[in-house]
Amino acid sequence: MLPRDEDPIVAVATAPGRGAVGIVRVSGRGLQPLAHALCGRALAMRHATYTPFLDEAGHTIDQGLALYFEAPHSYTGEDVLELQAHGGPVVLQMLLQRCLQAASALGLQGFRLAEPGEFTRRAFLNDKLDLAQAEAVADLIDAGTEAAARSAARSLQGEFSQRIDELAQRVLHLRMLVEATLDFPEEDIDFLQKADAQGQLDGIESTLRAVLAQTRQGVLLREGLRVVMAGQPNVGKSSLLNALAGQDVAIVTPIAGTTRDRIEQALQIEGVPLQVVDTAGLREPDHAADEVERIGIERSWEAIRTADAVLHVRDLSRMGVADYDAADEAIARQLAQHGVAAERVLVVMNKADALQGMHAGLVQEALHTSALTGLGLAELRQALLERAGWQALPEGVALARTRHLQALNRCAEHVQAAQLQLQAPSPALDLLAEELRLGHQALGEITGQLSADDLLGVIFSSFCIGK
Repeated sequence: MLPRDEDPIVAVATAPGRGAVGIVRVSGRGLQPLAHALCGRALAMRHATYTPFLDEAGHTIDQGLALYFEAPHSYTGEDVLELQAHGGPVVLQMLLQRCLQAASALGLQGFRLAEPGEFTRRAFLNDKLDLAQAEAVADLIDAGTEAAARSAARSLQGEFSQRIDELAQRVLHLRMLVEATLDFPEEDIDFLQKADAQGQLDGIESTLRAVLAQTRQGVLLREGLRVVMAGQPNVGKSSLLNALAGQDVAIVTPIAGTTRDRIEQALQIEGVPLQVVDTAGLREPDHAADEVERIGIERSWEAIRTADAVLHVRDLSRMGVADYDAADEAIARQLAQHGVAAERVLVVMNKADALQGMHAGLVQEALHTSALTGLGLAELRQALLERAGWQALPEGVALARTRHLQALNRCAEHVQAAQLQLQAPSPALDLLAEELRLGHQALGEITGQLSADDLLGVIFSSFCIGK
């Protein structure tokens, strides 16, 4: 713990703006004198006290509820004082400045404004939360769907951390077993066979695969999927976006090039957040109507390159027209040239209603939709989830981050390397033990048992002030 982590801190804990209630939160050691100075009385521990909040001269700034939590029975593990006042920004700033002034008068060394995420950082440093739980605090606040909020709550309650800890203990147990055999080289293989080291490692690998699958779902639930609609002008991209969104978010006209810039709309399918981007119709820059459309086409390709999935929207009613087909084939080639892998592309044959089934079999692998009638929209939604790798897992999915997935993948690599060592005709037990040590270390990074200070700085800097 750095010396700065022991400073008493204060911040407005509620969102900026006006509201019925606003909270000023203080955390540190020995805050009883500060509470008495602000409220003019001693506060009962863990009880809400209706009291005036006093300025330096003893005049009332506001009246509200004061709560005092004595260490270690608080969110941060330190003494915590919360002042619940009326939620006007001027009132809250007056209370904030009063806390700083009173702390200075009382000689509370280092008393300062809290940095983003510093209250939760204190909770982590004081073993009130592990790192995965601390991240879940921010994820619960930022959740964009009900499913994401429920999953973040499960992570906050420690469900994800418990799975990681159980896996880490199994890796550690096998690692200690292998290291113990290094002192008895003449008996090492028999000893490992009797202890069923191979069976233990197989079990670890199987459990790790299951945890990885759930973690991928958790990452998808948190980060969602960025979907870009691409295709020639007037193939119905904007109409398809409106149909998926259930409202008119994009302008639709028969005029080619109506969409000049990217239009983004947040959607959710089965609780999975999607950011769907409608782009300018793709055609050769020298065919653009004007400079604005040309810039729009360039931005379309920028969006396509960074997409998790690309909907190549085609007009079923124009299939068989030589110029149209040639332009569509050119777009397919350009997608590959721009580094868009085939598995990221989903071909959508739109305007299927106009042909009443004609040409329906021309592109068998494509989805057939009609933005006008809603034909194929349910299938399109499911196809997007499948393309993202979503598997409608049971209620137990906990929210996770890309950082967690990367650590689990590193652990899996070390477990596979350990398998190769153990199955070799003459196992190198020192290398086997090292692979298990590195796998255990990767798991420890998830919950914060083995985390560098710079990683903590990156994680907590993304939190809001007051949390």
